[in-house]
Amino acid sequence: MNLYHPVQIGSLSLDGNLFLAPVAGYSDRAFRGLCVRGGSNFEYTEMVSAEALTRRNQNTQEIMKAAPNEEKYAVQIFGGTPEVMYNATGLVLEQTKCSCIDINAGCPVPKVVKTGAGSSLTRDVDRLGGIIESVVKGVKDKGADIPVTVKIRSGWDQLSITFREAAETAIAAGAAAITMHPRTRAQGYEGRSNWDYLKELVELVKGRVPVFGSGDIFFPEDAKKMLEYTGVDGVMFARGAMGKPFIFRQTRQLLETGTYDEIPVKERLDAGFEELSVLIEDRGEQAACKDMRKRFCAYSKGIEGGAAMRLEIVHAETRADYEKIFENYLK
Repeated sequence: MNLYHPVQIGSLSLDGNLFLAPVAGYSDRAFRGLCVRGGSNFEYTEMVSAEALTRRNQNTQEIMKAAPNEEKYAVQIFGGTPEVMYNATGLVLEQTKCSCIDINAGCPVPKVVKTGAGSSLTRDVDRLGGIIESVVKGVKDKGADIPVTVKIRSGWDQLSITFREAAETAIAAGAAAITMHPRTRAQGYEGRSNWDYLKELVELVKGRVPVFGSGDIFFPEDAKKMLEYTGVDGVMFARGAMGKPFIFRQTRQLLETGTYDEIPVKERLDAGFEELSVLIEDRGEQAACKDMRKRFCAYSKGIEGGAAMRLEIVHAETRADYEKIFENYLK
């Protein structure tokens, strides 16, 4: 089979297998829209708090908005109790036209874990099963025909590697696909992700549902290696897509032809300014420009004199500030 290929997730058909992962503070509609144009086959929202959703928090509604060019996308939700997750599922379906609901069972952040959500579910597979069942029921009760998927970690720590039990529980509870980031909760985002665990997960699942891989995919070559080595059905770019929304197009090129085109500096920066425009529209100039500091730092990586440029970027407060910083590259 070709490494680049269509994917079926329950009732959802996707043209290819290169996805944008849910990344807090990054995968908003401004960036997801760029990734669609950059060749992404499917995108996930930032994780949405089920608790905040049920309280009708305005920010959660903003997070779930689709990009104008996003025909299919997933909303990722997190929560620690089946009841709240069931109620949140109904609200997601009322407020969006998403194609999939993904359950976060991997976030290692303490404020998420202490609520019984995120990667705490990795070591409490009974609770994980109950939550997946409640979301599947929530979709069914709304009369919707979209898949429910789950993203897990390999385990809590090296002494508690539980992805096998978590995967079996997820499939039994009705999950239509499993994504694994093969780091433990204790690792956070440090050290190396263990692709051997991904390979083992693929062998364990035996095609019952698609398995997707995430973790340490920073270049097209990394995605190719993961697909070849582990046998996963698709890959998710997270930090590797930051400042590089074209990495999907490049990866497809690599998988199909063996080579890929480099992206000119001006095209990279134009994408950054397009992202800024959408953020200004959504949040106002001050908040948008502050948020773009980290993003323009990513866009400017590899540019000659980039280090000095980034010292200016972290103090930029207006669109005009950014235009001045990059004026020599935008001509």
